[in-house]
Amino acid sequence: MQKSMSDFSEELIKSTTEDDQGERCELSGTGMHFPWLQKHIETVATGGKKEKDFAQTTSACLSFIQEALLKHQWQQAAEYMHSYLQVLEDSDSCKRQAAPEIIWKLGSEILYYHPKSNVEAFNAFADRMKNIGVMNYLKISLQHALYLLHHGMLEDANRNLSQAETWRYGEKSSSQEVLINLIQAYKGLLQYYAWSKKKMELSQLDKDDYAYNTASQNMLDHSWKTSVNLGALIQIPGVWDPFVKSYVEMLEFYGDQDGAREVLTNYAYDEKFPSNPNAHIYLYNFLKREKAPREKLISVLKILYQIVPSHKLMLEFHRLLRKSEKEEHHKLGLEVLFAVLDFAGCTKNITAWKYLAKYLRQTLMGSHLAWVQEEWSSRKNWWPGFHFSYFWAKSDWKEDKALACEKALVAGVLSGKGCRYFRYISKQDHQVFRKKIKRMKKLVKKYSIINPGL
Repeated sequence: MQKSMSDFSEELIKSTTEDDQGERCELSGTGMHFPWLQKHIETVATGGKKEKDFAQTTSACLSFIQEALLKHQWQQAAEYMHSYLQVLEDSDSCKRQAAPEIIWKLGSEILYYHPKSNVEAFNAFADRMKNIGVMNYLKISLQHALYLLHHGMLEDANRNLSQAETWRYGEKSSSQEVLINLIQAYKGLLQYYAWSKKKMELSQLDKDDYAYNTASQNMLDHSWKTSVNLGALIQIPGVWDPFVKSYVEMLEFYGDQDGAREVLTNYAYDEKFPSNPNAHIYLYNFLKREKAPREKLISVLKILYQIVPSHKLMLEFHRLLRKSEKEEHHKLGLEVLFAVLDFAGCTKNITAWKYLAKYLRQTLMGSHLAWVQEEWSSRKNWWPGFHFSYFWAKSDWKEDKALACEKALVAGVLSGKGCRYFRYISKQDHQVFRKKIKRMKKLVKKYSIINPGL
């Protein structure tokens, strides 16, 4: 039978007197002790103003809890929490209604990190909190399931989600509908996981074996329900990355390429969905598996470039543009390389520097000096310090000499022979890189945009 708030409060908040202030109560099965916090709230004024005192006490406890959480003092937070539970008896209806969600958020955080906590304690806390403030039932159920998933308890998580899926309270609100969709989505992911695991097992069997064919058919029948659940969910505007990937994998496995393409295309281009770089990555990878025309692949990566110009796929984008027959694509290919190297996370990417060194030569040989000047004009005031300083020359040469040579060539072409980076690398004498450095000097002399006429 569901316990009321007062029953729950009475069970966890047991009155203490001055005589038993030093006694400690223990949460069954956890080894976690919760002493009363009388010493922390002695400053609360007394004198018959019970409601005011009550509010001051709970407010003080909440402040202590928040401070303890910030300092990762889990035991102290648990002790304060034990006293804060009395807020469930607050005479202020607004505070009383808000209390269950606050208690759940703080309590679950404590139980997640407390060194003496365990799954049983978390389960007991979650189950009790679901029955206090019913409006939080779905939210708590979902978070409870994710906690169980984190601990590898897939069957328990699935059972938890199934119970929440059928739960209703009053008229179905928009917030309830969103949470139910999420619950169904994670339930679908669990079913997908089982499907994926079964698929892997089947791949180890002999395809001519009767057992393989029978199991395959059973898996097909079971996965159809999963597909329907996920398929309905991802039509709702939102970010559904793991669900889309799972659904598309199943569609591809069963040969529904058109269905998979439609799902990914809608996910990437439907204006109702928020801008999401992953949507374009999934679509690109699918089209690549289908061996789609280069123009189609370029069109997808062009959008990704506008969203995340430093993405690792941009080097692949550059290769596609380089192979295109359109001059506008060749120009964009140069722009893409410069954009990648604008980001600090890409400064050590030797492939990007190799591509830029090679493409600068090709572009200048093709009489497109204006393209290079256009890209360099917006960077000449900050790239030398960002990439081509004396400090970076010494550091790069020490850590990765091949990288340093590629960067030095680019530095010389863009900034001339007077560039500190180029000068430092060009003066190095290394048996392995001697020929490379000599060739680098010749290329800079020939192609540097500082003296384009020479």
